Amino acid sequence: MAAVILSKRVATITELKRNPMRTIDAAEGEVVAIMNRNEPAFYCVPVKEYEDLLKLAERARKDANRLID
Repeated sequence: MAAVILSKRVATITELKRNPMRTIDAAEGEVVAIMNRNEPAFYCVPVKEYEDLLKLAERARKDANRLID
């Protein structure tokens, strides 16, 4: 079955292990799907985007709690 890749950039685990910073730098600040045997294994997410995701999750949690209370 074909996997859905949720990023524009893709690299293999081998490429990441060979030269991690080159892989990240080549992404130019975008998310990179790290592939293992043609399946996404995980995503490398830039720090700023990760921080934004955490803030968004916290806001969603607070909003949900407000609805429950």
